[in-house]
Amino acid sequence: MKLNMRTLPTLGKVYLVGAGPGAADLITVRGARLLEQADIVFHDALVEPEMLELCTHAVKVPVGKRCGQLSSAQHFINKRLIDAAQQYNIIVRLKGGDPMLFGRADEEIQALKGAGIAVEVVPGITAALAAAASIGQSLTLRGVSRSVAFVTLAQAPEVTQNAHAVLPMQNPCADTLVYYMGRKDAAKIAQRLIDQNNPHTPATPVQIMEAVSTARERLWSSTLGQLAQGKADSWFESSSPALIMVGQALQNTSLNLERSSSKIDNGLQDSLLLTHGQRRA
Repeated sequence: MKLNMRTLPTLGKVYLVGAGPGAADLITVRGARLLEQADIVFHDALVEPEMLELCTHAVKVPVGKRCGQLSSAQHFINKRLIDAAQQYNIIVRLKGGDPMLFGRADEEIQALKGAGIAVEVVPGITAALAAAASIGQSLTLRGVSRSVAFVTLAQAPEVTQNAHAVLPMQNPCADTLVYYMGRKDAAKIAQRLIDQNNPHTPATPVQIMEAVSTARERLWSSTLGQLAQGKADSWFESSSPALIMVGQALQNTSLNLERSSSKIDNGLQDSLLLTHGQRRA
């Protein structure tokens, strides 16, 4: 007697891919290949248009989050990834920087695994490392800085709805501090560090980078004291992601107080966007 076996649907695989800091040629080779092969790509708001040119055959779905703007709720993104895995073979969730740093990757991984869907993380270059490379100053320095902390004041909406304090957590104790998504609280961050005085003072160097690694990259170079006085408030460009780096390792007397722009060599990047779907790194 021949049994009729019900055929279970084959689920696709989801890849959480780090897009890197911005420039299309700073994505990893594995990440670029997956974009090339993807059937559908769910991408963050901060992903550059040049990056999306790498996935010419994929359905592109924006699911980004921007401060102060209408954004996709995380539970809704999770559901869309699960639904997509039932329709497509290769699903890419393209995240700015590295998925595992302030990217809410854990929530997506748990949701996908709970639904029995295979998931793989492809790391990317986080903005702090690209910013240090751009200004030619290490976040660590022998005899000066032996510790680095990556910090964000951003919280989930369900937390901030009932939160009244602007800065709900203590600043970490590290020689070099890098603040992600801290533009609106920049002056308050600086004043709190000065008040804490361990080890930062009003003379501690500050480097603020916007749109790291892209043609729009900008640098503001000064001190904690100047930042606390709001000197950078009018400099910020609200449409660009900003990174605030604080610490003695960032001292560089050759930089101007404010450098409005940096010239980015896009020659290499352009050379990587080859025709006929072929790309090399």
